[in-house]
Amino acid sequence: MDLRFRDAKPTDEERAAVDDLLGPPPTAWTGGTRTETDLRVAAKPEDARDMLLPALHAVNDRVGWISEGALDYICRRLTVPPAEAYGVATFYSLFSVEERPKRVLHVCTDLACQARGGQAVRDRVRERFGPPGADWHESPCLGLCERAPAALALEAGVPHRAEVYAPATPDTITTITGTVPASNGHAPAVHIAGETPVEKAVPQAGDPDLVLLRRIGQVDPASLDDYRAAGGYTALRRAFELGPAGVIREVLESGLVGRGGAAFPTGRKWEATARRPDHPHYLVCNADESEPGTFKDRVVMEGDPYALIEAMTIAAYATGCAKGYLYIRGEYPRATARLQHAIATARSRGLLGDDILGKGLSFDIKLRRGAGAYICGEETAIFNSIEGRRGEPRSKPPFPVEKGLFGKPTVVNNVETLVNVLPILERGAQAYAAAEPKLFCVSGAVERPGVYELTFGATLRELLDMAGTTGTTRAVLLGGAAGAFVTDLDIPLTFEGTRNAGATLGSGVVLVIDDGVDLKALLLRIAEFFRHESCGQCVPCRVGTVRQEEALRRLARRVDPNRPRGADDPDLVLLREVGRTMRDASICGLGQTAWNAVESAIDRLGVFT
Repeated sequence: MDLRFRDAKPTDEERAAVDDLLGPPPTAWTGGTRTETDLRVAAKPEDARDMLLPALHAVNDRVGWISEGALDYICRRLTVPPAEAYGVATFYSLFSVEERPKRVLHVCTDLACQARGGQAVRDRVRERFGPPGADWHESPCLGLCERAPAALALEAGVPHRAEVYAPATPDTITTITGTVPASNGHAPAVHIAGETPVEKAVPQAGDPDLVLLRRIGQVDPASLDDYRAAGGYTALRRAFELGPAGVIREVLESGLVGRGGAAFPTGRKWEATARRPDHPHYLVCNADESEPGTFKDRVVMEGDPYALIEAMTIAAYATGCAKGYLYIRGEYPRATARLQHAIATARSRGLLGDDILGKGLSFDIKLRRGAGAYICGEETAIFNSIEGRRGEPRSKPPFPVEKGLFGKPTVVNNVETLVNVLPILERGAQAYAAAEPKLFCVSGAVERPGVYELTFGATLRELLDMAGTTGTTRAVLLGGAAGAFVTDLDIPLTFEGTRNAGATLGSGVVLVIDDGVDLKALLLRIAEFFRHESCGQCVPCRVGTVRQEEALRRLARRVDPNRPRGADDPDLVLLREVGRTMRDASICGLGQTAWNAVESAIDRLGVFT
């Protein structure tokens, strides 16, 4: 791909996909028909690079891949250099710049699926289609861990279609590799195999003591009237009574910290953004939960989408944001469809847009779909992705509250963090802090996998008693691939309690491992995951994740139960050196945490020793 435009032409179908999104090209300079005026005047078009990711999706969704002609046309429409657009298109795993079938199957290979028989599913798909290639891909976590093993079929067309298979079994491969059923016209059309209700992912559904999950399974997620009848928009009205400063004060006094893993105080982030004199301010909801084993945000978005819309509106009011971006995983078709419907409905009912509830607040939300990149869950990588650039993290400082999206002060919170703001305003900061709720994603060797809501301070044992373990629990992986293995089930599930135990709550992952799981294979999958998902920007991570996987593979080949390894084994020494370097010198959390789970498995479980 060149910096210059080439002679490749888009097909009529590709051109229509782009024009349906962007509208017809106004001039020849942006791909339209040349006129006499165009030959005399080369007016600088409005900067629209932030539409690059949606435009790539538009072509990929309709045709199934992005040809050189389609990419050239997108570049002309958005005035983006072709080489830069090519770099963006090849950054994401859900896009392809090589021709492939319109229907592609994505089979999850990650931790929860591997612990629940996912290898047998992959073996059966391989028997039918051969090695992974154009027809099917081995995919990182699909966020369907409570129904593992899982597969996702994506089919291009008008409209494009998606079908989720969970649990997938070797016996259903014929069904999985068939044609996705015709849709009812929604975009994106989503057919869920078996029509599994979202409340099946919440074993506690219907419990009157629930806070964050109380509406899931009890309220129609498509109905704004049902949401309001169940207490919806009470918190926003309370916010208007308190005023922006009062809202921030309540959030500060509640002690709410981020639920994405970093645990930064939410009120401090909001306060810092609100004080910045540079405008406009932006709000970004990070719904790109890609940490293997995490699916709580998906469940909230599918089961209670208006709660997220209301929470984003409150955050925008408190921090002075007129525009918000909701960045959602490309692998979440049903959540995307429900949020599209909720945003459109809220806008039509005066709950988004100008003069919300007659209070003078102007705020609207744009939904942006990710395209398969774990790194875009990092708070600055998400800015680059929205702006139409490769999703690579930025150096800090400056921090997002100073210079974030489009170079302006930006608030970034994930879904769980935002929906916690609703009970803070409904109940008051002190009442909330006295019984602060936390969501946990429980999967693996348990009888009732799903999202659980507990009050901070409950122990890991109490959580597993609720989920019901199967067999003998060998270890629990807390925090996902970036977390750590633990064996003490009496750890209090708090940020401090897990930190004292040498682990982390992270994004709330609780993956239960029994004796039937091959821990060596699981560690190799973790190493492979980080190597594949590294953006390659910094040397410690780019090289370190490769060296980590190589060392683990050598150790796996040299397993001899009669000759245990000592701490001076060269590959174990290398792993520790590489792990420390990644932790100390990587630019973002991916490299900084890539060694955590491997280190804990070696030190606490004796794997490879």
